[in-house]
Amino acid sequence: METHVIGFPRIGARRELKKAVEAYWKGAADRSSLEDTGKRLMEYAWKTQKEAGLSLVTVGDFSYYDHILDMALALSLIPSRFRKEDYPHDLDLSFALARGDRERNIPALDMTKWFDTNYHYIVPELEDSSSIRLAEHTRIEEQVHLARSLGYRVKATLPGPLTFLSLARETGERPRWSFADEVGKAYATLLSRLAPHCEWIQMEEPILATDLSSPQKQAWASIYAQLSDHTERILVACYFGPVGENIELLLSSGVRGIHLDLTREGVEVLSRIPEDRVVSLGVIDGRNVWRTDLEAAARIVEPEVARRGEDKTMLSSSCSLLHVPIDLELETTLPDYIKEWLAFAVQKCRELSLLARHLTNGETGPEWESARKAAEARRRHPEVMIPRVRERVASVTGAQLARSLPFADRKALQQEKLGLPLFPTTTIGSFPQTPEIRKVRARFKRGEISREEYETYMEGEIERVIREQEALGLDVLVHGEPERNDMVEYFAELLPGYCTTTNGWVQSYGTRCVKPPIIYGDVHRSEPMTIRWITYAQSLTSRPVKGMLTGPVTMLKWSFVRDDIPARDVAFQIALALRDEVADLEAQGITVIQIDEPAIREGLPLRRTQWEEYLTWATDAFRLASSGAAPGTQIHTHMCYSDFEDIIEWIARLDADVISIEASRSDMQLLEAFHRFEYPNDIGPGVYDVHSPRIPGIEEMYRLLKKALEVIAPGQLWVNPDCGLKTRAWEEVRPSLTNMVEAARRLRKEYDGGK
Repeated sequence: METHVIGFPRIGARRELKKAVEAYWKGAADRSSLEDTGKRLMEYAWKTQKEAGLSLVTVGDFSYYDHILDMALALSLIPSRFRKEDYPHDLDLSFALARGDRERNIPALDMTKWFDTNYHYIVPELEDSSSIRLAEHTRIEEQVHLARSLGYRVKATLPGPLTFLSLARETGERPRWSFADEVGKAYATLLSRLAPHCEWIQMEEPILATDLSSPQKQAWASIYAQLSDHTERILVACYFGPVGENIELLLSSGVRGIHLDLTREGVEVLSRIPEDRVVSLGVIDGRNVWRTDLEAAARIVEPEVARRGEDKTMLSSSCSLLHVPIDLELETTLPDYIKEWLAFAVQKCRELSLLARHLTNGETGPEWESARKAAEARRRHPEVMIPRVRERVASVTGAQLARSLPFADRKALQQEKLGLPLFPTTTIGSFPQTPEIRKVRARFKRGEISREEYETYMEGEIERVIREQEALGLDVLVHGEPERNDMVEYFAELLPGYCTTTNGWVQSYGTRCVKPPIIYGDVHRSEPMTIRWITYAQSLTSRPVKGMLTGPVTMLKWSFVRDDIPARDVAFQIALALRDEVADLEAQGITVIQIDEPAIREGLPLRRTQWEEYLTWATDAFRLASSGAAPGTQIHTHMCYSDFEDIIEWIARLDADVISIEASRSDMQLLEAFHRFEYPNDIGPGVYDVHSPRIPGIEEMYRLLKKALEVIAPGQLWVNPDCGLKTRAWEEVRPSLTNMVEAARRLRKEYDGGK
């Protein structure tokens, strides 16, 4: 019985890739050094899989930035604005595409969420002039040859052609589906090069877990017809949701291998797959950190092995392990009882091997028994279920989900209190997290400095940020968040029911890594979480300072969530904790409060039939957190790097007084939704791409704002960056915000005589 994982994390257990890439960007390391790090990380991943007992190693899942971007380069899909430039190496070109080229003032490609995960991929651009053809040299081929030279049995993995084409963006008149023939030919050529060296070639097609249009289905048929010479080698991997009616499309392709995500798919679909096909059963959850219930997994797999035979059954992770931390053994601060409940990527590889040995020869042993006892201990632990928390959720009423006055009345009260100009300017929340700030936080956590020393330093940083914003001329200020390591982790460290890790890093995009906290029990607030810092910041200025909170859905979606109660109940527990924090902020005189919800869109189920149920409880959770605020308190929310067109009515249902969204990378294309839907409240479409080192000019931001004014009334429009400024440097932030404020002033002169 073959065993494999769909993919393995690429960042390194100690974020070696992040450090190497950023050193290369800074000129502190050369390309050879960077590629040596990449080679070591690939070899570590393959060795880990082999030593765990997996029969195949997955090759091609490594990338220096993003695997979809790598595929675009392999297909020679380079936007015209970059084609005229001469980059010394494909790595330099890929980084320019992902981050923009500051020196040449070329904007980056768009970036958005990978299905319903918190991973962000770089969006390929399809221009009218694009010509798709396989590059002479590809990184996937280099990686396969390296793995083979080291003696591994190789399964190569590629982004599936239909998924790649579906996730690309058209920039001209030519429809994406007209590229299907070119894409099919390029993939066929690549497969012909890879096939002699691989046991399997995995085509990752998570798009099959979504509702496909007729053009998509036609493109599938066109593309896979061109791959017919290689069907014996192809394993199509569908994950993130049930394949549903798309199973017929999948079977029609004639591919020999089919992978299904059985953590999100019913076993009924297996009976529809002919016995001459090889089926890969994804029974180890690649999206969460809980130990697998091996006995339950065996019950799912055993009938299929008996029917199909070991030679036509494979065991695998549900999806790539990219979405979980690498090695639980690096965690030294987690409570032992919680650690016993968990499995990271390394441990999940071992679980796969153990399950295979059990199915093959009945092996159980100490690890099998340990998993059973851990599951039972988790169910019974007193911190997992707290009656008073559950009673409070059960008693939530409809009145708690609505503000006391409609928006128009609230806006009048808020304007009287705040006195903001037309086109008010603000930022999203964070300011640059300098190495000095991170060092002080780390020293405080290690006990090397006292709380008094720590708080004195943080007060100094907050005052610095307040003075910077006053000098820049911003209207609504923030405290800069120097005390926060991460917008979710910060609150998780203060909320019972959560635990956090030391080395549980997961790639979010490029070199940006996060440590998702773990929700293991009922969540509640034991004490105020932000009052200390927000009230200090407000004491320094007469301008309003926003209280900054992370919303309940984002706290849920950007954490590893418990799987023993409905997600809606967890979101409501968090919302009630935030509702208490909002009340305390108001009591301290804070009149503007931002509750960020960037994850609402990414949380959408992949099938539209499930959207309404999710969106109902997701928007209710936000309203539960925010609606206790007095009508004169201005509630903001923020969303970034998602497409909102199809849920704009639900975004309006949040009833936030002001919403800020990412819009600059897409050149305000996200605002297309406002042509058909009259958004009732205020909105700030971002005019400054904070994920690029570029400094946008006044004219560029002014043009974007004028574009926004085509669909947004002047009295509704706010001016702000796309997202927080945590990852940027001050030398980029100051001139960018200076230009942003000046662009707003130019608009005021036009629309309000400069007031």
